[in-house]
Amino acid sequence: MKISVIIPAHNEEGCLYGTVRAIAQTLDLEGIPHEILIVNDNSVDRTIDICQELSETFPTVRYINNQPPNGFGFAVRRGLAEFDGDAAAIVMADASDDPIDLVAGYRKLQEGYDCVFGSRFIKGGFIVDYPIHKLAINRLANWFVKSIFGLRYSDVTNAFKIYRREVIEGVQPILSHHFNLTVELPLKAIVRGFSYTVIPLRWYNRTAGISKLKIKEMGSRYLFIVLYVWLEKHLSRGDYHRTRKIAKLKVNA
Repeated sequence: MKISVIIPAHNEEGCLYGTVRAIAQTLDLEGIPHEILIVNDNSVDRTIDICQELSETFPTVRYINNQPPNGFGFAVRRGLAEFDGDAAAIVMADASDDPIDLVAGYRKLQEGYDCVFGSRFIKGGFIVDYPIHKLAINRLANWFVKSIFGLRYSDVTNAFKIYRREVIEGVQPILSHHFNLTVELPLKAIVRGFSYTVIPLRWYNRTAGISKLKIKEMGSRYLFIVLYVWLEKHLSRGDYHRTRKIAKLKVNA
């Protein structure tokens, strides 16, 4: 199984090289077939130069330039349209995710799960230097999502997730333009009947660059996408559910 690691990057000259190098070296060491696909999201610093250097240094690295409109969601969506692996992992460019967790997630896919979600708030997971105000908002938002969907998973907003190719195809159309995509993909996958497991995640606050997440701007967008998927769950009568779609295909055949 080949995994594509999708890394959206907007003005990440201070973090990108170290992030990609660590991932490439770890996956090579573990003998995991992979590609690392960097999506340069209209950066105005040296990110594009670093992308070029990385692609020349590491044979499994390639990059594409995302044209406007830009934003985290658009960049990830471009990567999901371009990846060539059997599964796609979404990883941040700021070195907040530990490559060892990527290996653990890959092993879970090999066990047969459709999706692997990371959680910083279960046994074995931890956070380093998480800003306290963001942590409080994060816990409140995840409690809300967990409650209305009846989930045991309590870190839906975290970006680190891995999906088999058929899941990416099965959660279309993707609507989110921004960071609310981190919520749309897992909730749709769960509601539409794909299997998943949760692994503990190590998370480190960035040491270079500036966070692109603007909480004041994102609140309504997160709420929109959560309610959108909630309505699908309760009102669509299973039209988009994986098993329903398979049944219809068998009947048509």
